[in-house]
Amino acid sequence: MTTPPDGAAELLFIGNATLLIRYGTLTLLTDPNFLHRGQYAYLGKGLMSRRLTEPALAASDIPSGLDAVVLSHLHGDHWDRVARRRLDRSLPIITTPHASRRLQAIHGFSRAAGLPTWHDHVLVNGSGQVRVTALPGIHAPGRWQRLLPPVMGSLLDFGEPGQPPRLRVYITGDTLMFPGVHEIARRYPDVHLAVVHLGGTRLPGGLIVTMDAPQGADLVRAVRPERVLPVHYDDYAAFSSPLSAFLEETRRPDFPSTVVHCPRGERVTVNAQGVLSAP
Repeated sequence: MTTPPDGAAELLFIGNATLLIRYGTLTLLTDPNFLHRGQYAYLGKGLMSRRLTEPALAASDIPSGLDAVVLSHLHGDHWDRVARRRLDRSLPIITTPHASRRLQAIHGFSRAAGLPTWHDHVLVNGSGQVRVTALPGIHAPGRWQRLLPPVMGSLLDFGEPGQPPRLRVYITGDTLMFPGVHEIARRYPDVHLAVVHLGGTRLPGGLIVTMDAPQGADLVRAVRPERVLPVHYDDYAAFSSPLSAFLEETRRPDFPSTVVHCPRGERVTVNAQGVLSAP
């Protein structure tokens, strides 16, 4: 990846919820998922889902000098066996307390840091800084939450050390629409880009555990980001809500945000004022 313009971030969409994000000299990887088409991701409790697409990059293609992984939760389509085997165990991983405990104790990732909701962690590399704040999310309604690992959203405030943030990115994680989203909107009313996890992931019996198109649109209406980048919509057999359904929602007159289109393997560059480059 090249260094993006001053105050801008370049996002490479690898597939599912995996992004390679570059801001200045900082590089982040989100929810690393490098399984190939036809392989199965383990979702826990004996549940699995088959991958339908190829990732745009292999784990071996990730550039050296990665500053951290931002991991929303421990599911096999967000942290797979390839990532577990191939990523450096000294790499900082910013995630939920549940995931950090398991990554440290079982898999040897000694720098996995668990963030309680609303807590933050700052990373600095040269002239680039990002403050990662853990935001609330729920992966299933009511009592069904106990079947799935805890999940977090992430607020990424990019800027320079000692200066106010210049670019604010909200990554929803595998949440459903719920009242906590309105609290996110109240605390952080000035989101420049929201990366929205969609797909309407359906478990056996029909339980939906990630946002479908209407829920995703409702989240965008609540948070009101300037731009929205949809991800996590067609990579696995468990997904039931296609990207086309979300795009239909975005055409309604009350939809407040501009959609950023970025297919797998493509890059988009954004700053606080708009999209600088796109496919």
